[in-house]
Amino acid sequence: MAGEIPPAQPPPGPPPRPLLWRWRHNPLRRRTDALEAWAGLGLLIAVLAGAPVAAALVGDVARRHYEDTARHQNLTRYETTATLTRDAPRHPEPGSDEEKKTRYPADVRVVIRDGRTRTTRTEVQPGLTAGNTVRIWITADGEATDPPLTRKEIRSRTLGWALLAAIGVALSGAAAHALTGLALRRRNLAGWDTAWAETAPRWTTPT
Repeated sequence: MAGEIPPAQPPPGPPPRPLLWRWRHNPLRRRTDALEAWAGLGLLIAVLAGAPVAAALVGDVARRHYEDTARHQNLTRYETTATLTRDAPRHPEPGSDEEKKTRYPADVRVVIRDGRTRTTRTEVQPGLTAGNTVRIWITADGEATDPPLTRKEIRSRTLGWALLAAIGVALSGAAAHALTGLALRRRNLAGWDTAWAETAPRWTTPT
């Protein structure tokens, strides 16, 4: 139809990349857009640099803590022979693979290093009868306990804490970026309110 206004067409060339639009010089870019872009870049560099450092520091502290714990456990715990004082429960499916993995709590009698006899409670294989013996770890007072930490357990726990530290740095960086963006958006809204308060009278007041 003659005189009809043609629809708007996009400018020639590839469209701007969404992740880089704040870096492009254009009339619509605000100062806060550049601030947000620089803040995001700074936080990214801080996370990439800080995460390995935090992981190394926390991992070193965790390793020394668990090594000290293992040394203390080796000094205060020892393995000995315990005798069941009553029959252990039987597994409902004898001979199954689950029976080999299942353990039931049972009362056992141990002789501690000073010669006294103590009764404690530990987990044993199903079906053992009273009088059977098992090897358990006990404290100096004769209480059943776990064996000391192994090198593999120390390494696993150390790696776990190091990973948590790195994740914590990354989450802190993400939170800081979100808060920075929120603060800048509020600043933009306040700026728009101020600009509209100055412009509105010229739109609504008759000349």
